[in-house]
Amino acid sequence: MDESDQLKPQAAPASRLARLVRLVPAAVAALSGVLLYVSFPPRTLWWLALPAFACFGWVLRGRSWKAGLGLGYLFGLGFLLPLLVWTGVEVGPGPWIALVVVEAIFVALVGAAITAVSKLPAWPLWAAALWIAGEAVRARVPFHGFPWGKIAFGQADGVFLPLAAVGGTPVLGFAVVLCGFGLYEIVRLVLESRSTRVVRRSAAAVALLSVAVPVVGAVAARSLVSDKAEDGTTTVAVIQGNVPRAGLEFNAQRRAVLDYHVKETLRLAARVKAGKVAKPDVVLWPENSSDVDPFADAQAYADIDAAAKAIGAPISVGGVVERGGKLYNEQILWDPVKGPTDTYDKRQIQPFGEYLPMRSLLGAINKNWTSMVRQDFSRGTKPGVFTMNGAKIGLVTCYEAAFDWAVRSEVTDGAQLISVPSNNATFDRSEMTYQQLAMSRVRAVEHSRTVTVPVTSGVSAIIMPDGKITQKTGMFVPDSLVQKVPLRSSETPATKLGILPEMALVLVAAAGLGWAIGAGVRRRRAGSV
Repeated sequence: MDESDQLKPQAAPASRLARLVRLVPAAVAALSGVLLYVSFPPRTLWWLALPAFACFGWVLRGRSWKAGLGLGYLFGLGFLLPLLVWTGVEVGPGPWIALVVVEAIFVALVGAAITAVSKLPAWPLWAAALWIAGEAVRARVPFHGFPWGKIAFGQADGVFLPLAAVGGTPVLGFAVVLCGFGLYEIVRLVLESRSTRVVRRSAAAVALLSVAVPVVGAVAARSLVSDKAEDGTTTVAVIQGNVPRAGLEFNAQRRAVLDYHVKETLRLAARVKAGKVAKPDVVLWPENSSDVDPFADAQAYADIDAAAKAIGAPISVGGVVERGGKLYNEQILWDPVKGPTDTYDKRQIQPFGEYLPMRSLLGAINKNWTSMVRQDFSRGTKPGVFTMNGAKIGLVTCYEAAFDWAVRSEVTDGAQLISVPSNNATFDRSEMTYQQLAMSRVRAVEHSRTVTVPVTSGVSAIIMPDGKITQKTGMFVPDSLVQKVPLRSSETPATKLGILPEMALVLVAAAGLGWAIGAGVRRRRAGSV
C-alpha cells in the first residue's frame, strides 16, 4: 500500500476538524448577538451586555476588515432578529426580516471598522466609540432613522443607568460597550502574561481603566438623579381603556376604543367622588384613544367633553385628526370648561406604519403593498408642551420616545413632566411594550423628569425621575393609575449638552479609524520597499 494512501484516512478527520474550528468565530459572533438580546427587557439581565461585547471583541480583534464585516453582520442578526420579532406580529415575517436584514448592515460596518482599530493602543476606547457612531447613523437613516436596540435601552435596571443624566443614551451606551471590550482585554492580557511571563503595563492600565472608569462614573453620576419636587407636585391620572381585541383590526372598531376610554374615565370619576381615590389635576389618555376625529364627529366631541366634565380636570386625548386635507396623529388638550384648547402633532412618524416611503415605487411593484398605509400622516413641526392645571406636560408620542431629540425638545421647551402616550395593541403581548417602557425609564433619568406612559392596552405606568416604576397596569385590561408626582425644572448635563456628547464620540471614532487606516497604509508602503 502506498504511504500516501495510509495518510488519507487521518487527513480527512483533521480537515473536517479544521473546518469546524474556522466556524467557531462565526458561531460565537451570532451567539454573542443573542446574548445581547437576552440582556434587554422584559428580562432584567442587563449585565449580560458585558460578556456579549467581550465575546464580540474576541472574534473581531486582529482580523481583516472583510472578516469583521461578516462577523459583525452575524452579531447584528443574532441581536436584532429576536429583538424585533414583534414587528411581524400582525403583518407576517416579511417586514420583520427585511428590517433586520437592513439594520444588521450597520452593525456589519461597525464590525469591519472595529477590526481596523483593534490593532491600535487603547483599542477598546476606539471600538466602543465606533459602536456609538454606528448607533448615531442608525438613528438617522434610512427614513429618518430607527434607534430601536440602542444599548442604552437595555440598561434601565443596570448600575450604569445614572450615566444617562451625564450625556444621554450615547454616553450610557458607550460606557457599557467600553466595559465589555475592556473585560475581554483584561482576560486576553492575563492569558498572554501567563504564556510569555511578560506584563505589558500600559496595555493592562488601559484595560483596567476601560472597566473602572464606566463603573466609577456611574456611581458618581448618582448625585444627578433626584426625585425632589422642585416646582411642587401634581396628581396625575393615567387612563388605560383597553381595546376590543388585539391586532390591526381594532382600528375598525375605533368607536369602541373611544367608548372604553370614556367609560374608564367615568369610572375613575365615580371613585373620586366616593373618596376612594385622590382627585387628579391632570388626566392622560393614550395615543389613538380617539381614532374618531372629535372635530368632525359631534358624538365623539360630546363623549370626550362629558368625560372631562365628570373628572373635573383637563385631559390629553390621543386622536387621529384630518385638517386641511392632511392627517395628523394628534394630542388634544381638552379642558373641562373650554373644551379643546391646544394640540400637539406627532413629529417623528413611523415609516410603513404611519406613512409609506417610496409609495409610487412600491405600488408599481405590487399594488397590494400600498394598502398597508392608505393615507400618509403628516408631520408636526413644533414641540408639544401642554399647561394643565399649572403643570407643564411634555408630550412624546409612542415611537418618538426612541429618538433623543424628540424627548429633549420637550424638556428644553419647559416640560416639568413627560408623558409618552402610546398604542401597542397592534403588537399583542410581544416584548415591544416592555422595550418601549424601558426607553421611558431611561428618559426619566436622562432628563430628571417623572414620565407617565398611558397605553391603550398596556403596560401603562408611572415612572419617577430616578427611573423606578411606582405603578403599572396589566396588559389588555381597563385600568387607571393615580399618583401625586414631583414637578421638576432643572436641567441635567445631558439635557444641556444635547447632541454634543454623541458628536464627540463620533469624532473619537473617526480619529481612531483614521489612525488605523493611516497606520495600515504606512505598513503596506514599508513592506513594498
